[in-house]
Amino acid sequence: MASLQATVLKRAAHKIAGSHGHEVMRPVGDGTETQFPLTYVRTGPRGKVPVLMVPGGPGLASVLPYRSLRRRAEHAGLDVLMMEHRGIGLSRRDVHGNELPSEAVTVDHVVEDLAAVLDDAGVERVIVYGSSYGTYLAQGFGVRYPDRVAGMILDSPMLSVADDIEGARSYRRGLFLETTDPDLAPVVEALRTALACGVPEPEINVVVQIAYEYGGPDLLREFLVQRSNGRLRRIWNRVANAGSAEIDGGGAPFFFEPDLVSRIAFRELGYGLPPDGELLDPQEIFAAAATRHPDFVGEPFDLPSQIPAFSWPTAVISGGRDLRTPPPIAEKIVDLVPGAVLVSIPIMGHSAMDSHQLAAVYVTKMLADNRSESPATMEHHIAGLPQRGAANLMRRAITGAVVVGRWTAAVASRLPFRAGS
Repeated sequence: MASLQATVLKRAAHKIAGSHGHEVMRPVGDGTETQFPLTYVRTGPRGKVPVLMVPGGPGLASVLPYRSLRRRAEHAGLDVLMMEHRGIGLSRRDVHGNELPSEAVTVDHVVEDLAAVLDDAGVERVIVYGSSYGTYLAQGFGVRYPDRVAGMILDSPMLSVADDIEGARSYRRGLFLETTDPDLAPVVEALRTALACGVPEPEINVVVQIAYEYGGPDLLREFLVQRSNGRLRRIWNRVANAGSAEIDGGGAPFFFEPDLVSRIAFRELGYGLPPDGELLDPQEIFAAAATRHPDFVGEPFDLPSQIPAFSWPTAVISGGRDLRTPPPIAEKIVDLVPGAVLVSIPIMGHSAMDSHQLAAVYVTKMLADNRSESPATMEHHIAGLPQRGAANLMRRAITGAVVVGRWTAAVASRLPFRAGS
């Protein structure tokens, strides 16, 4: 069944790529002469500075997951290139049909792949749009190829592994354990009640992140309350297990394939750095997977010392509900990059590319059109845009379950007592 699914999705990926798909032969990079076909797609009208869009992960494909994003960008008049990351989807196998070896999947090789795509497309300079892990690649590309960057958009950005982790720890705990914000006080109370009712801490760590990012404090509070009351076990377990499945699971062919790229996540970017043992630690979700992956060796770039040399227009998008790469990281990048502007989206969680595509397209078009608008003006415009993107499916699932749970509890409270029932 899995093989059949992969075959169907591969055909779908090829069909979606269609006339927009291209292949450039690249060295595998394992010390042999073997090559592999690196796939990329290019859509939209030519004429303006092209946009090179780099998704997050590591593990996210480009061709299938972002077809809607490319349609929206094309409608806005943007010329978009998206590369299928080596080791994933249509760039997973070499010319002999063998999967790429893990040692060939490195940040350095991926940055060189991005340059090869531009060479193949005959593009000299681009606006580089990176999301999450893609922001690390975007900044690395800027360090390596500054003359090829016309502008940069960093969406839910990464900066430095150790500092990012510590910053995320402090931010989460400040919100949910030490808050003085009256709007969050009901969430804190619900969280403490869930702990007192015996809900496992690792489950709470994951659910807090996902429910808050996708639904905000009210949805998170009610989800915690209903779980404390013994309801919504099925959807709770689904959400609580979503994180580990994403990190170390089989993924979904041609959508999310974490296996061959895990070396980047753990060896180069420190995803497996140990948790500190306290509540709401972002590293807790990686702890089990870390035992099965290479130890962290070191980052390929020293971005905090390198990005102050960036000389192009830079916009940094930050979700007000982002717990993975929280606002303080975006603010630090804005302080480091000369002239960078911060675009805050209060109701968004992580990655506009995945959860608020109309906002992603709008900010990109501002840069591509060389339009100078204040962050306040852009934020006002974005506030009127509906949220679109596959990530919103989780919000709808949790919201629907919470509504049903609330209704069920209300009905149950009105039922007459019957002995023996």
